[in-house]
Amino acid sequence: MNILSLSIAGFLLLTLQLFVTAHIILHKEDVPSAIGWTGLVWLAPIVGSIAYILLGINRVKRKAIRLHNRGTDILTLTGKTAKEIEASIPAPLWQLLRLGYKTHPQHLALGNKLCPLTNGDEAYPRMCQTIAAATREVLIASYIFNNDRAGKMFIPALEKAVQNGAKVRMLIDGVGLNYSNPNIFRAVRKIKGLEFAVFLPSKSPINLPFVNLRNHRKMMIIDGKTAYFGGMNVSEGNLLHLHPKQPIQDVTFEVQGPVLQQMARLFEEDWTFCTRKPFSSVAARESKKHENISTTAARILPDGPDADYGKIEQMCLGALECAQKSAAIVTPYFLPENNILSALETAAKRGVKIEIILPKKSNIWGMDWAMQANFKRLLKADIHLYLASEPFDHSKIFLVDDVWLFAGSANWDVRSFKLNFESNIECFDPDLAQQVRQIIERKIKKSVFVQKTDFDRLSLAKTLRNNLLRLLTPYY
Repeated sequence: MNILSLSIAGFLLLTLQLFVTAHIILHKEDVPSAIGWTGLVWLAPIVGSIAYILLGINRVKRKAIRLHNRGTDILTLTGKTAKEIEASIPAPLWQLLRLGYKTHPQHLALGNKLCPLTNGDEAYPRMCQTIAAATREVLIASYIFNNDRAGKMFIPALEKAVQNGAKVRMLIDGVGLNYSNPNIFRAVRKIKGLEFAVFLPSKSPINLPFVNLRNHRKMMIIDGKTAYFGGMNVSEGNLLHLHPKQPIQDVTFEVQGPVLQQMARLFEEDWTFCTRKPFSSVAARESKKHENISTTAARILPDGPDADYGKIEQMCLGALECAQKSAAIVTPYFLPENNILSALETAAKRGVKIEIILPKKSNIWGMDWAMQANFKRLLKADIHLYLASEPFDHSKIFLVDDVWLFAGSANWDVRSFKLNFESNIECFDPDLAQQVRQIIERKIKKSVFVQKTDFDRLSLAKTLRNNLLRLLTPYY
Protein backbone atom coordinates (compact mmCIF):
# COMPACT_ATOMS: atom_id res chain seq x y z
CA MET A 1 0.00 0.00 0.00
CA ASN A 2 1.54 3.32 -1.11
CA ILE A 3 1.64 6.61 0.73
CA LEU A 4 -1.28 8.03 -1.32
CA SER A 5 -3.55 5.14 -0.35
CA LEU A 6 -2.62 5.53 3.31
CA SER A 7 -3.31 9.26 3.13
CA ILE A 8 -6.74 8.71 1.56
CA ALA A 9 -7.59 6.05 4.16
CA GLY A 10 -6.46 8.35 6.95
CA PHE A 11 -8.50 11.23 5.56
CA LEU A 12 -11.64 9.08 5.26
CA LEU A 13 -11.19 7.76 8.79
CA LEU A 14 -10.74 11.28 10.17
CA THR A 15 -13.82 12.43 8.26
CA LEU A 16 -15.81 9.54 9.76
CA GLN A 17 -14.63 10.40 13.26
CA LEU A 18 -15.54 14.07 12.83
CA PHE A 19 -18.97 13.21 11.39
CA VAL A 20 -19.76 10.76 14.20
CA THR A 21 -18.46 13.15 16.87
CA ALA A 22 -20.63 15.96 15.48
CA HIS A 23 -23.67 13.69 15.59
CA ILE A 24 -22.92 12.78 19.21
CA ILE A 25 -22.58 16.42 20.24
CA LEU A 26 -25.79 17.40 18.46
CA HIS A 27 -28.01 14.54 19.60
CA LYS A 28 -26.74 13.11 22.91
CA GLU A 29 -28.28 15.14 25.74
CA ASP A 30 -26.79 12.94 28.47
CA VAL A 31 -23.28 14.33 29.12
CA PRO A 32 -21.64 11.11 30.45
CA SER A 33 -23.05 9.20 27.48
CA ALA A 34 -21.77 11.82 25.04
CA ILE A 35 -18.30 11.81 26.62
CA GLY A 36 -18.19 8.00 26.62
CA TRP A 37 -19.16 7.66 22.97
CA THR A 38 -16.76 10.44 21.92
CA GLY A 39 -13.90 8.79 23.78
CA LEU A 40 -14.64 5.43 22.16
CA VAL A 41 -14.76 6.99 18.69
CA TRP A 42 -11.34 8.62 19.09
CA LEU A 43 -9.59 5.86 21.02
CA ALA A 44 -10.89 3.08 18.76
CA PRO A 45 -11.89 4.93 15.57
CA ILE A 46 -13.24 2.09 13.46
CA VAL A 47 -14.83 -0.03 16.20
CA GLY A 48 -16.12 3.02 18.07
CA SER A 49 -17.65 4.66 15.01
CA ILE A 50 -19.34 1.48 13.83
CA ALA A 51 -20.64 0.75 17.35
CA TYR A 52 -22.14 4.22 17.62
CA ILE A 53 -23.74 4.06 14.17
CA LEU A 54 -25.33 0.71 14.98
CA LEU A 55 -26.20 1.12 18.66
CA GLY A 56 -25.91 4.77 19.63
CA ILE A 57 -28.33 6.45 17.25
CA ASN A 58 -32.05 6.52 18.01
CA ARG A 59 -33.75 5.79 14.68
CA VAL A 60 -37.17 4.97 16.07
CA LYS A 61 -39.56 7.71 15.02
CA ARG A 62 -43.25 6.97 15.44
CA LYS A 63 -46.33 8.97 14.69
CA ALA A 64 -48.26 8.69 17.92
CA ILE A 65 -51.98 8.08 18.07
CA ARG A 66 -52.99 10.27 20.99
CA LEU A 67 -56.19 11.08 22.74
CA HIS A 68 -56.92 14.66 21.88
CA ASN A 69 -56.96 16.29 25.29
CA ARG A 70 -53.84 18.42 25.18
CA GLY A 71 -54.32 21.88 26.59
CA THR A 72 -57.54 20.96 28.38
CA ASP A 73 -57.64 21.48 32.12
CA ILE A 74 -57.34 18.20 33.99
CA LEU A 75 -60.09 19.18 36.43
CA THR A 76 -62.74 19.31 33.73
CA LEU A 77 -61.62 15.99 32.28
CA THR A 78 -61.88 14.12 35.57
CA GLY A 79 -65.43 15.28 36.02
CA LYS A 80 -64.73 16.51 39.54
CA THR A 81 -64.08 19.91 40.99
CA ALA A 82 -60.70 20.89 42.42
CA LYS A 83 -62.04 20.63 45.99
CA GLU A 84 -63.38 17.12 45.41
CA ILE A 85 -60.07 15.92 44.00
CA GLU A 86 -58.01 17.62 46.70
CA ALA A 87 -60.17 15.99 49.37
CA SER A 88 -59.30 12.51 48.07
CA ILE A 89 -55.58 13.10 47.47
CA PRO A 90 -53.03 14.32 50.06
CA ALA A 91 -51.81 17.84 49.29
CA PRO A 92 -48.20 16.89 48.43
CA LEU A 93 -49.47 14.32 45.92
CA TRP A 94 -51.67 16.98 44.32
CA GLN A 95 -48.38 18.42 43.04
CA LEU A 96 -47.50 14.97 41.72
CA LEU A 97 -50.81 14.89 39.86
CA ARG A 98 -49.95 18.19 38.20
CA LEU A 99 -46.44 16.97 37.37
CA GLY A 100 -47.88 13.85 35.78
CA TYR A 101 -50.20 15.83 33.59
CA LYS A 102 -47.37 18.11 32.42
CA THR A 103 -45.12 15.10 31.81
CA HIS A 104 -47.74 13.24 29.78
CA PRO A 105 -50.92 15.20 28.97
CA GLN A 106 -53.32 12.33 29.49
CA HIS A 107 -56.20 12.70 31.91
CA LEU A 108 -56.89 10.41 34.84
CA ALA A 109 -59.63 7.89 34.18
CA LEU A 110 -61.91 7.60 37.19
CA GLY A 111 -63.82 4.59 38.46
CA ASN A 112 -61.40 1.74 37.71
CA LYS A 113 -60.83 -1.49 39.57
CA LEU A 114 -57.40 -3.09 39.93
CA CYS A 115 -56.79 -6.49 41.47
CA PRO A 116 -53.18 -7.61 42.09
CA LEU A 117 -52.41 -11.18 41.00
CA THR A 118 -49.39 -13.03 42.35
CA ASN A 119 -47.27 -15.27 40.13
CA GLY A 120 -48.40 -17.17 37.06
CA ASP A 121 -50.15 -19.68 39.31
CA GLU A 122 -52.81 -17.07 40.06
CA ALA A 123 -52.59 -14.89 36.94
CA TYR A 124 -52.39 -17.32 34.02
CA PRO A 125 -55.62 -19.28 34.74
CA ARG A 126 -57.51 -15.96 35.09
CA MET A 127 -56.01 -14.71 31.83
CA CYS A 128 -56.84 -17.91 29.95
CA GLN A 129 -60.40 -17.99 31.30
CA THR A 130 -61.03 -14.39 30.21
CA ILE A 131 -59.48 -14.93 26.77
CA ALA A 132 -61.52 -18.10 26.18
CA ALA A 133 -64.71 -16.15 26.92
CA ALA A 134 -63.86 -13.36 24.47
CA THR A 135 -66.35 -12.75 21.68
CA ARG A 136 -65.04 -9.55 20.10
CA GLU A 137 -61.33 -8.86 20.58
CA VAL A 138 -58.14 -10.09 22.25
CA LEU A 139 -55.03 -7.86 22.23
CA ILE A 140 -51.80 -9.32 23.63
CA ALA A 141 -48.46 -7.54 23.90
CA SER A 142 -45.49 -9.05 25.70
CA TYR A 143 -41.72 -8.97 25.80
CA ILE A 144 -41.53 -12.73 26.44
CA PHE A 145 -44.27 -15.21 25.56
CA ASN A 146 -42.57 -18.58 25.65
CA ASN A 147 -43.65 -21.72 23.87
CA ASP A 148 -43.34 -23.78 27.06
CA ARG A 149 -45.77 -25.17 29.64
CA ALA A 150 -46.98 -21.64 30.37
CA GLY A 151 -47.40 -20.55 26.76
CA LYS A 152 -49.17 -23.79 25.87
CA MET A 153 -51.80 -22.99 28.54
CA PHE A 154 -52.96 -20.11 26.35
CA ILE A 155 -53.31 -22.03 23.05
CA PRO A 156 -56.76 -23.56 23.78
CA ALA A 157 -57.98 -20.18 25.09
CA LEU A 158 -56.82 -18.40 21.94
CA GLU A 159 -58.43 -21.06 19.74
CA LYS A 160 -61.70 -20.69 21.64
CA ALA A 161 -61.63 -16.90 21.31
CA VAL A 162 -61.22 -17.19 17.53
CA GLN A 163 -64.05 -19.74 17.40
CA ASN A 164 -66.23 -17.26 19.33
CA GLY A 165 -65.64 -14.71 16.58
CA ALA A 166 -63.09 -12.58 18.45
CA LYS A 167 -60.37 -10.77 16.53
CA VAL A 168 -57.06 -11.87 18.09
CA ARG A 169 -53.83 -9.90 17.72
CA MET A 170 -50.52 -10.88 19.34
CA LEU A 171 -47.47 -8.57 19.41
CA ILE A 172 -44.22 -10.02 20.76
CA ASP A 173 -40.81 -8.34 20.96
CA GLY A 174 -38.20 -9.55 18.49
CA VAL A 175 -35.63 -10.41 21.16
CA GLY A 176 -38.10 -11.83 23.67
CA LEU A 177 -39.62 -14.04 20.97
CA ASN A 178 -36.42 -16.09 20.84
CA TYR A 179 -36.32 -16.95 24.54
CA SER A 180 -37.88 -20.29 23.59
CA ASN A 181 -37.09 -22.55 20.65
CA PRO A 182 -39.31 -23.24 18.81
CA ASN A 183 -40.93 -19.90 19.55
CA ILE A 184 -44.58 -19.18 20.25
CA PHE A 185 -45.27 -18.12 16.66
CA ARG A 186 -44.67 -21.72 15.59
CA ALA A 187 -47.48 -22.76 17.94
CA VAL A 188 -50.10 -20.06 17.21
CA ARG A 189 -49.67 -19.71 13.45
CA LYS A 190 -51.93 -22.76 13.06
CA ILE A 191 -54.82 -20.80 14.60
CA LYS A 192 -56.67 -19.52 11.56
CA GLY A 193 -57.68 -15.89 11.99
CA LEU A 194 -55.07 -15.01 14.64
CA GLU A 195 -52.80 -12.12 13.62
CA PHE A 196 -49.20 -12.13 14.85
CA ALA A 197 -46.61 -9.33 14.72
CA VAL A 198 -43.01 -9.05 15.88
CA PHE A 199 -41.57 -5.81 17.26
CA LEU A 200 -38.27 -5.15 15.44
CA PRO A 201 -37.23 -8.74 14.63
CA SER A 202 -33.76 -9.20 16.12
CA LYS A 203 -32.56 -11.66 13.47
CA SER A 204 -33.22 -9.31 10.59
CA PRO A 205 -30.06 -7.51 9.34
CA ILE A 206 -32.24 -4.50 8.54
CA ASN A 207 -33.11 -4.16 12.22
CA LEU A 208 -29.56 -4.57 13.55
CA PRO A 209 -29.31 -0.84 14.38
CA PHE A 210 -32.42 -1.24 16.58
CA VAL A 211 -31.32 -4.33 18.48
CA ASN A 212 -30.78 -2.33 21.67
CA LEU A 213 -34.31 -0.87 21.60
CA ARG A 214 -36.85 -3.39 22.86
CA ASN A 215 -40.60 -3.37 23.48
CA HIS A 216 -40.76 -4.37 27.13
CA ARG A 217 -44.51 -3.72 27.59
CA LYS A 218 -46.87 -6.42 28.85
CA MET A 219 -50.62 -6.14 28.48
CA MET A 220 -53.67 -8.18 27.52
CA ILE A 221 -56.95 -6.45 26.68
CA ILE A 222 -60.02 -8.63 26.23
CA ASP A 223 -63.28 -7.39 24.67
CA GLY A 224 -62.47 -3.88 25.87
CA LYS A 225 -63.71 -4.86 29.33
CA THR A 226 -60.88 -6.64 31.17
CA ALA A 227 -57.13 -6.18 30.95
CA TYR A 228 -54.02 -7.69 32.51
CA PHE A 229 -51.26 -5.15 32.90
CA GLY A 230 -47.87 -5.14 34.60
CA GLY A 231 -44.42 -6.62 34.27
CA MET A 232 -45.15 -10.35 34.16
CA ASN A 233 -44.06 -12.26 31.06
CA VAL A 234 -45.59 -15.56 29.97
CA SER A 235 -43.06 -18.18 31.01
CA GLU A 236 -43.21 -21.44 32.94
CA GLY A 237 -40.78 -19.93 35.43
CA ASN A 238 -43.81 -18.07 36.82
CA LEU A 239 -45.66 -21.33 37.48
CA LEU A 240 -44.12 -22.08 40.85
CA HIS A 241 -46.35 -25.10 41.50
CA LEU A 242 -44.61 -26.85 38.58
CA HIS A 243 -41.22 -26.42 40.31
CA PRO A 244 -39.49 -25.02 37.18
CA LYS A 245 -35.70 -24.96 36.82
CA GLN A 246 -35.62 -21.15 36.99
CA PRO A 247 -38.57 -20.13 39.20
CA ILE A 248 -39.77 -16.52 39.18
CA GLN A 249 -42.12 -14.66 41.51
CA ASP A 250 -43.99 -11.70 40.10
CA VAL A 251 -47.05 -9.45 40.42
CA THR A 252 -49.42 -8.26 37.71
CA PHE A 253 -52.85 -6.57 37.80
CA GLU A 254 -56.28 -7.41 36.50
CA VAL A 255 -57.80 -4.10 35.41
CA GLN A 256 -61.35 -3.04 34.61
CA GLY A 257 -62.74 0.40 33.85
CA PRO A 258 -62.26 3.43 31.61
CA VAL A 259 -58.43 3.29 31.76
CA LEU A 260 -58.59 0.37 29.29
CA GLN A 261 -59.14 2.95 26.57
CA GLN A 262 -55.64 4.34 27.21
CA MET A 263 -54.10 0.85 27.18
CA ALA A 264 -55.81 0.06 23.89
CA ARG A 265 -54.55 3.27 22.29
CA LEU A 266 -51.00 2.31 23.27
CA PHE A 267 -51.42 -1.15 21.77
CA GLU A 268 -52.78 0.44 18.58
CA GLU A 269 -49.63 2.57 18.29
CA ASP A 270 -47.30 -0.38 18.70
CA TRP A 271 -49.29 -2.57 16.32
CA THR A 272 -49.40 0.12 13.64
CA PHE A 273 -45.67 0.76 14.03
CA CYS A 274 -44.89 -2.94 13.46
CA THR A 275 -47.45 -3.84 10.79
CA ARG A 276 -48.11 -0.48 9.11
CA LYS A 277 -51.78 -1.49 9.39
CA PRO A 278 -53.75 0.87 11.64
CA PHE A 279 -56.87 -0.38 13.36
CA SER A 280 -59.38 0.83 15.92
CA SER A 281 -59.75 -1.37 19.00
CA VAL A 282 -63.01 -2.17 20.76
CA ALA A 283 -61.88 -0.37 23.92
CA ALA A 284 -61.02 2.79 21.98
CA ARG A 285 -64.13 2.80 19.78
CA GLU A 286 -66.49 2.37 22.70
CA SER A 287 -64.80 4.76 25.10
CA LYS A 288 -68.09 6.48 25.92
CA LYS A 289 -69.61 3.19 27.05
CA HIS A 290 -67.03 2.61 29.79
CA GLU A 291 -68.68 2.70 33.17
CA ASN A 292 -67.23 3.43 36.57
CA ILE A 293 -66.46 0.01 38.01
CA SER A 294 -64.91 1.02 41.32
CA THR A 295 -62.97 3.83 42.97
CA THR A 296 -59.44 3.85 41.51
CA ALA A 297 -58.27 6.90 39.55
CA ALA A 298 -55.70 5.68 37.03
CA ARG A 299 -53.91 6.50 33.82
CA ILE A 300 -51.34 4.87 31.57
CA LEU A 301 -47.91 6.42 31.18
CA PRO A 302 -45.95 5.24 28.11
CA ASP A 303 -42.19 5.60 27.79
CA GLY A 304 -39.70 4.91 25.05
CA PRO A 305 -36.73 6.22 23.08
CA ASP A 306 -39.03 8.24 20.84
CA ALA A 307 -41.51 11.01 21.68
CA ASP A 308 -42.16 9.56 25.15
CA TYR A 309 -38.51 9.66 26.21
CA GLY A 310 -37.78 9.82 29.94
CA LYS A 311 -41.37 10.12 31.19
CA ILE A 312 -41.31 7.22 33.66
CA GLU A 313 -37.99 8.33 35.10
CA GLN A 314 -39.34 11.86 35.56
CA MET A 315 -42.40 10.53 37.38
CA CYS A 316 -40.20 8.46 39.70
CA LEU A 317 -38.12 11.54 40.48
CA GLY A 318 -41.23 13.64 41.09
CA ALA A 319 -42.78 11.03 43.36
CA LEU A 320 -39.64 10.88 45.51
CA GLU A 321 -39.66 14.66 45.80
CA CYS A 322 -43.36 14.71 46.77
CA ALA A 323 -43.21 11.81 49.23
CA GLN A 324 -43.89 12.82 52.83
CA LYS A 325 -43.91 9.60 54.83
CA SER A 326 -42.84 6.55 52.86
CA ALA A 327 -41.68 5.22 49.51
CA ALA A 328 -41.39 1.50 48.79
CA ILE A 329 -39.64 0.21 45.65
CA VAL A 330 -39.72 -3.39 44.46
CA THR A 331 -37.65 -4.02 41.34
CA PRO A 332 -35.60 -6.89 39.92
CA TYR A 333 -32.89 -4.61 38.52
CA PHE A 334 -31.72 -1.50 40.33
CA LEU A 335 -29.10 0.41 38.33
CA PRO A 336 -30.37 4.01 38.13
CA GLU A 337 -28.20 7.01 37.32
CA ASN A 338 -27.04 9.62 39.80
CA ASN A 339 -30.21 11.74 39.58
CA ILE A 340 -32.34 8.92 41.01
CA LEU A 341 -29.77 8.01 43.65
CA SER A 342 -29.58 11.65 44.77
CA ALA A 343 -33.38 11.90 44.93
CA LEU A 344 -33.51 8.79 47.12
CA GLU A 345 -30.84 10.21 49.45
CA THR A 346 -32.60 13.57 49.66
CA ALA A 347 -35.98 12.00 50.43
CA ALA A 348 -34.46 9.81 53.15
CA LYS A 349 -32.73 12.82 54.71
CA ARG A 350 -36.09 14.64 54.76
CA GLY A 351 -37.42 11.86 56.95
CA VAL A 352 -39.16 9.76 54.32
CA LYS A 353 -38.87 6.04 55.03
CA ILE A 354 -37.35 4.54 51.89
CA GLU A 355 -37.59 0.78 51.40
CA ILE A 356 -35.99 -0.95 48.43
CA ILE A 357 -36.62 -4.67 47.88
CA LEU A 358 -34.28 -6.40 45.42
CA PRO A 359 -33.70 -10.06 44.55
CA LYS A 360 -31.17 -11.90 46.68
CA LYS A 361 -29.87 -13.51 43.50
CA SER A 362 -30.38 -12.04 40.05
CA ASN A 363 -31.03 -13.99 36.85
CA ILE A 364 -28.40 -11.96 34.96
CA TRP A 365 -24.68 -12.57 35.47
CA GLY A 366 -22.94 -9.70 37.21
CA MET A 367 -26.15 -7.82 38.02
CA ASP A 368 -25.92 -8.48 41.77
CA TRP A 369 -22.39 -7.09 41.94
CA ALA A 370 -23.24 -4.09 39.76
CA MET A 371 -26.21 -3.23 42.01
CA GLN A 372 -24.08 -3.62 45.13
CA ALA A 373 -21.84 -0.78 43.90
CA ASN A 374 -24.57 1.65 45.04
CA PHE A 375 -25.42 -0.06 48.33
CA LYS A 376 -22.93 1.73 50.56
CA ARG A 377 -24.15 5.13 49.38
CA LEU A 378 -27.79 4.24 49.99
CA LEU A 379 -27.17 2.64 53.37
CA LYS A 380 -25.26 5.73 54.48
CA ALA A 381 -28.47 7.74 53.85
CA ASP A 382 -30.42 5.34 56.12
CA ILE A 383 -32.30 3.79 53.23
CA HIS A 384 -33.69 0.35 54.08
CA LEU A 385 -32.40 -2.31 51.68
CA TYR A 386 -33.87 -5.80 51.57
CA LEU A 387 -32.78 -8.82 49.55
CA ALA A 388 -35.82 -10.93 48.71
CA SER A 389 -35.56 -14.66 49.25
CA GLU A 390 -35.56 -16.95 46.27
CA PRO A 391 -37.16 -17.58 43.87
CA PHE A 392 -36.01 -14.62 41.81
CA ASP A 393 -38.39 -11.69 42.31
CA HIS A 394 -39.34 -9.98 39.03
CA SER A 395 -42.01 -7.68 40.59
CA LYS A 396 -42.07 -3.98 39.72
CA ILE A 397 -43.88 -1.81 42.28
CA PHE A 398 -43.46 1.77 43.47
CA LEU A 399 -45.72 2.87 46.34
CA VAL A 400 -45.65 6.37 47.87
CA ASP A 401 -47.34 7.43 51.14
CA ASP A 402 -49.66 4.41 50.86
CA VAL A 403 -51.80 6.32 48.34
CA TRP A 404 -49.94 6.59 45.01
CA LEU A 405 -49.09 3.42 43.10
CA PHE A 406 -46.84 3.21 40.04
CA ALA A 407 -46.53 -0.25 38.50
CA GLY A 408 -45.90 -1.78 35.11
CA SER A 409 -43.08 -3.01 32.93
CA ALA A 410 -40.30 -0.57 33.86
CA ASN A 411 -37.33 -1.54 36.01
CA TRP A 412 -35.22 1.00 37.91
CA ASP A 413 -32.33 0.97 35.47
CA VAL A 414 -31.02 2.87 32.48
CA ARG A 415 -32.33 0.30 30.02
CA SER A 416 -35.93 0.86 31.13
CA PHE A 417 -35.59 4.60 31.70
CA LYS A 418 -33.86 5.40 28.40
CA LEU A 419 -33.79 2.51 25.91
CA ASN A 420 -36.83 0.24 26.15
CA PHE A 421 -40.44 0.91 25.23
CA GLU A 422 -42.19 0.66 28.59
CA SER A 423 -45.59 1.41 30.11
CA ASN A 424 -46.67 1.95 33.71
CA ILE A 425 -50.01 2.58 35.32
CA GLU A 426 -50.34 5.45 37.79
CA CYS A 427 -53.04 5.06 40.45
CA PHE A 428 -54.42 7.18 43.27
CA ASP A 429 -56.32 4.92 45.67
CA PRO A 430 -55.65 4.26 49.39
CA ASP A 431 -57.59 0.96 49.28
CA LEU A 432 -55.58 -0.41 46.35
CA ALA A 433 -52.40 0.92 47.95
CA GLN A 434 -53.23 -1.02 51.11
CA GLN A 435 -53.52 -4.27 49.12
CA VAL A 436 -50.15 -3.62 47.51
CA ARG A 437 -48.64 -2.65 50.87
CA GLN A 438 -49.59 -6.08 52.19
CA ILE A 439 -47.80 -7.73 49.27
CA ILE A 440 -44.71 -5.63 50.01
CA GLU A 441 -44.83 -6.50 53.71
CA ARG A 442 -44.94 -10.21 52.88
CA LYS A 443 -41.89 -9.78 50.71
CA ILE A 444 -40.03 -7.89 53.44
CA LYS A 445 -40.78 -10.61 56.00
CA LYS A 446 -39.11 -13.15 53.73
CA SER A 447 -36.16 -10.89 52.91
CA VAL A 448 -32.74 -10.31 54.41
CA PHE A 449 -32.19 -6.80 55.80
CA VAL A 450 -28.90 -5.38 54.50
CA GLN A 451 -26.68 -4.02 57.28
CA LYS A 452 -24.36 -1.04 56.87
CA THR A 453 -21.49 -3.07 58.28
CA ASP A 454 -21.82 -5.56 55.42
CA PHE A 455 -20.42 -3.00 53.03
CA ASP A 456 -18.23 -0.94 55.34
CA ARG A 457 -15.80 -3.86 55.42
CA LEU A 458 -16.01 -4.79 51.73
CA SER A 459 -12.57 -5.71 50.37
CA LEU A 460 -10.82 -3.59 47.76
CA ALA A 461 -11.03 -6.42 45.21
CA LYS A 462 -14.82 -6.74 45.61
CA THR A 463 -15.27 -2.97 45.52
CA LEU A 464 -13.32 -2.77 42.25
CA ARG A 465 -15.34 -5.67 40.83
CA ASN A 466 -18.66 -4.05 41.73
CA ASN A 467 -17.73 -0.61 40.44
CA LEU A 468 -16.33 -2.06 37.21
CA LEU A 469 -19.54 -3.96 36.48
CA ARG A 470 -21.59 -0.86 37.29
CA LEU A 471 -19.98 0.76 34.25
CA LEU A 472 -21.97 -1.67 32.12
CA THR A 473 -25.21 -0.14 33.47
CA PRO A 474 -26.70 0.86 30.07
CA TYR A 475 -26.12 -2.60 28.59
CA TYR A 476 -27.60 -4.95 31.20
